[in-house]
Amino acid sequence: MKKTIKTAIGLAAVSALAAPALANTTPITTEEVEAAQKEWGEGIVAISAAHANGGDYEERAREHLDTLYNYDNGTVLFKPTLAAEDQFRGTYEEALSYFVKGMRAEDSGFAIKGWTDVRFENEGIVTDDDNAMAMGNYFFTLPDGSVTKVEYTFGYVRGPDGELKINTHHSSMPFQPTTVSSAN
Repeated sequence: MKKTIKTAIGLAAVSALAAPALANTTPITTEEVEAAQKEWGEGIVAISAAHANGGDYEERAREHLDTLYNYDNGTVLFKPTLAAEDQFRGTYEEALSYFVKGMRAEDSGFAIKGWTDVRFENEGIVTDDDNAMAMGNYFFTLPDGSVTKVEYTFGYVRGPDGELKINTHHSSMPFQPTTVSSAN
């Protein structure tokens, strides 16, 4: 009987220690992706508001990156919308530069342009246990009510804290066909 109790206590202790690790293997849901998108949009608006109000917008951008991106835990594939000279931002500092301007001459501070709303319109979300991908359009609203439509693909993994982290972020302006004139 004593051996059975000791074994049970030992197994319970191992299970308790393993519980946090198991929590991070919970399959990612569509609802979690939609909540992460909402949080991302609110973060961009908060960075813009901090900038407009003379607040510490760089600190707010760092919080955005720390909370929502996977830079601390692995590779992030980031292709920002308005990047041409340095198209890809694989490091935390490069992403920060894009959002609030800094280390790259082409960076005018995407997140400090005055956005008052960000709305996602998903074409689809694919979940596969420990990762998810979403693709569609997102719409950025300025104080005058004008809206900019941008195409996006975001990839998500579950971070050590159990929250979704972006490991892929690709966005671009929609294709604008050029008029071809015929030579007659």
